[in-house]
Amino acid sequence: MSSLEGYRGEIRELLELAGVDIGDEIELIVNGERYRGILISRYELAEPGYIVIKLSNGYNIGIRVKGRVEVKKLSGVGKPIFKPPARPRHITGLPKVVVIGTGGTIASRIDYRTGGVRPVLTADDLLSIIPELSTIADLDATILFSVFSEDMTPTDWSSIAIKVDEYIKKGVEGVVIAHGTDTMGYSAAALSFALQKPPIPLVFVGAQRSSDRPSSDSAINLMAAVKVAGHAPFAEVCVAMHYWHSDDVIAIHRGTRVRKQHTSSRDAFKSINCEPIAFYRDGEIQINRGDLNPRGSGEYIFNPKFSDKAMLLKFYPGMSPDIIEAIWSRGYRGFIIEGTGLGHVARKLIPILEKIIKDGVFVGMTSQCYYGRINMRVYSTGRDLLKIGVTPLDDMLPETAYVKLSWALAQSTDVDEVRRMMLTNMAGEIGERSRPSEAKTI
Repeated sequence: MSSLEGYRGEIRELLELAGVDIGDEIELIVNGERYRGILISRYELAEPGYIVIKLSNGYNIGIRVKGRVEVKKLSGVGKPIFKPPARPRHITGLPKVVVIGTGGTIASRIDYRTGGVRPVLTADDLLSIIPELSTIADLDATILFSVFSEDMTPTDWSSIAIKVDEYIKKGVEGVVIAHGTDTMGYSAAALSFALQKPPIPLVFVGAQRSSDRPSSDSAINLMAAVKVAGHAPFAEVCVAMHYWHSDDVIAIHRGTRVRKQHTSSRDAFKSINCEPIAFYRDGEIQINRGDLNPRGSGEYIFNPKFSDKAMLLKFYPGMSPDIIEAIWSRGYRGFIIEGTGLGHVARKLIPILEKIIKDGVFVGMTSQCYYGRINMRVYSTGRDLLKIGVTPLDDMLPETAYVKLSWALAQSTDVDEVRRMMLTNMAGEIGERSRPSEAKTI
């Protein structure tokens, strides 16, 4: 059966009639003009009246199909096949590191036969793209699943945590999780609570730009992640991404304190209300804090359960109490509110919040401000929210608070116990303050 991805209508019929498929070398004659190249797939939403081929010089061109058109499949020409180079020589004594693929730009490479991308997380694939990895760790790789990060759910967080725990029990010395960048902060926070004080580093890594682009950040990010996973003296759930536009420094962010701040820049990820816990520079790890969980910690706690009854709600001017009531009526057991400033919402929301709190629903307050911390005792609105039982969550990021609440609700149905867990600093998510004597300058 023909795939002909991205082709439809009359053009698809024309290609099927000629017996060609993606990856075949064809000759296309349009109004007497001849074109020769490899037929490649197209984006589904692209203008339909074109056939796209890859020329022998490597460039792709789109040819408008109009008038007299003939398509010929060139006989005797086999489809091009990607043949990775030989695996680099094994170096004994390197730490065992496994890369788990969950999707995202970093977990794919361009397929020059089709023009699309495909998952590439086998060890041989990774080493063929980044042979330097063979000098950093004894590498293994597996694909757990391949999804867009915006499609991640609490169930997926549990699946990642369970898979990571399996490798911890097998004795690997570090785990790297390749992940789409858009919700990587959520997943990093999730593993921070599901696998507390792990014995080895667990490093999330992504890429803002795909590996086929000259400005791709995927290779250096992955090298840094593997280095940290295999060699760092600390064992934290963290995120390895560019510190700034240049390739010379990669920041290692704590999993509960990081947020994506830019849609496309290579230095999109920033630690909020604290500095990165470490940096990767010139192939070495530079520690930036003195309060990190040590490698080999014997305090490991594994609890991968998450609830789907937590809600993250951003307050906005004019917000109706009906919204909260409608969500509550669907069985949600906990709300994280992104309030304004020091932790406020409109006074008209107070009655419905009081109603759901009396019904045993947890309500936690965070701030829409990126920096600073909640203080609900300054203004009367904040004090009234405290009186009805809203819990201030200090400087916890709203996304982290939502993930933590999802985890806490899966541990207990008692709202007082949930509140206790939310106010307990489990993975550096609460009360970060600068430590000038410890922080280093890059």
